[in-house]
Amino acid sequence: MSAEKQLEIAKKHLLRVQEAWDSPAWDDLSLYGFYCLENAVTAAATHANIPFKKTHPAKVDAARRLAAQHGLPNVEDLLKDLNEARKSEAYGDIASPELDAEDVASEIERYVEAVETFLRKETP
Repeated sequence: MSAEKQLEIAKKHLLRVQEAWDSPAWDDLSLYGFYCLENAVTAAATHANIPFKKTHPAKVDAARRLAAQHGLPNVEDLLKDLNEARKSEAYGDIASPELDAEDVASEIERYVEAVETFLRKETP
């Protein structure tokens, strides 16, 4: 899948994030926030020719590399927190991390915007 297509999917998830943060609806915010970030990370990694596996830990590693090597915002911890929040909402048997809905939504939005700018740059 192309980086542009992955970013397009991330933007669709971002719309759901923006709808969910106000209430906040943590089930949607954690789920769509997590998927949004993962797709944005994979879009940037694809564009930067950074290989990654289709696993959550591999995408966290790709996010770390993108921050270190290409100056994208570091969303490593947010990816981990959203994955835990998503599992907490879905299964109810683990504690959810302490997160502020507005901060989470803003950080996700900033990352998607940064990836969009990164994709406009010439291929590395």
